[in-house]
Amino acid sequence: MIAENKISSSPFGVVEGREVLLYSLENCNGMTVKITNYGGTVTSIVIPDSHGSSSDIVCGFDTLEEYFSDEYKANSPYFGCLVGRYAARIKDGAFTLDGQDYQVATNDGPNHLHGGIKGFDKIVWDIAGTSEEPDAVALRLSLNSPDGDESFPGNLKVEVEFRLTQDNELRIRYQATTDKATPLSLTNHTYFNLNGFQDTVLNHVLQLDSDRYLVPDETNVPVGEEAAVEGTVCDFNEPKRVGDAFGELPMGFEHYYAFSKPVGLLAKVATMTDPSSGRSLEVTTSEPGTLFYTGRYTSDALKRESGAQFGRFRGFCIETSKYPNGPNIDGAPNSVLETGQQYDETTIYKLSW
Repeated sequence: MIAENKISSSPFGVVEGREVLLYSLENCNGMTVKITNYGGTVTSIVIPDSHGSSSDIVCGFDTLEEYFSDEYKANSPYFGCLVGRYAARIKDGAFTLDGQDYQVATNDGPNHLHGGIKGFDKIVWDIAGTSEEPDAVALRLSLNSPDGDESFPGNLKVEVEFRLTQDNELRIRYQATTDKATPLSLTNHTYFNLNGFQDTVLNHVLQLDSDRYLVPDETNVPVGEEAAVEGTVCDFNEPKRVGDAFGELPMGFEHYYAFSKPVGLLAKVATMTDPSSGRSLEVTTSEPGTLFYTGRYTSDALKRESGAQFGRFRGFCIETSKYPNGPNIDGAPNSVLETGQQYDETTIYKLSW
């Protein structure tokens, strides 16, 4: 019998009186992606390795309760979630639009981080629909973020589609409209470990098409300065072991790389491989850049219920997005969604083994 692409759901719990569901997207090659409408969170991606053994390759939990544990809330690693309204940091939580000053939450030292106190990662999203097609299955989530939500302007309507194809692609498409200009940068915060958490990600090999990264200030937020990667440990234009940079960068990477490709063009930008498992992740995106993060702040106390050990340097994120602090950086591309515009960005995570 030939395996089929299929999607199913099961109860996952209740948050603020709303039912939370867990969706399982399966393709015909033995790849399974689990996503909950609480925070649009990818909780699990199970794939085989080159030896035929399957394992989970992302940080997440099998029960909703673990996302509310004291340890998880204290560490706040944003495992697998949808981030909004604005991914990464906004300097001093302040920006000006159309001559009006706005102040949003400063929930990361003096700066705003990942949408604020109750960002999109902490909301039960509506189910906009599901589909089973000959070559893919899809889940669509939506939400209406009202004017003033986390002090951001504009009534914002968002829809995100997760599509698992028979080519082992998880395609995430973000669409949004607003009735008032608003900063908007949506991303997915999945942490990957291609060896299935048998080890850290330091032996992973990365190739990343970028000639520069944004330099953070003393509070860890970019303010406009850029640095060329050529001749530095931050250069991944040719494939290189991630851990080779840790002699100079002992805390690893939390760098926003601007892509070499034209802004808005959907193109492959990165490939991460793990020699031990034979697994590989290709990233294709329409976004202008990505935060490459190797989990310096992730608590070693966090584990999946199966015992899989998360923690520092045991997962990497390729968070494709607009520029961090984009509303305050001259020339930052598409950091503000205007009225009459359609926000429409796609990122594709393609796995192979």
